[in-house]
Amino acid sequence: QVQLVESGGGLVQPGGSLRLSCAASGSIFRIAVMGWYRQAPGKQRELVATMTSGGNTVYADSVKGRFTISRDNVKNMVYLQMNSLKPEDTAVYYCNLKFVGHDYWGQGTQVTVSS
Repeated sequence: QVQLVESGGGLVQPGGSLRLSCAASGSIFRIAVMGWYRQAPGKQRELVATMTSGGNTVYADSVKGRFTISRDNVKNMVYLQMNSLKPEDTAVYYCNLKFVGHDYWGQGTQVTVSS
């Protein structure tokens, strides 16, 4: 069984930084695609960044150059370093694991960017 638990969200001023963490259980972590998605109020959930087991990454255009996804396959952790945060980054951020057509989601962590 896969469980994902996010942490690290909070309130930050524009231009600030946050680091989100996601702890994953389950033996498939090392071969799964891990990712971060976000959902702002009244909007659909959207991709932020993904990383394959081999380290290939995909980023949304809106976060390129500001956000960095990383993973630790020993600790079963995935991270999202967010720099130069903007008010439009405000959303609930979800950790995602994809494996053989299945999607697993964490409970989400709120990120609010406001002065």
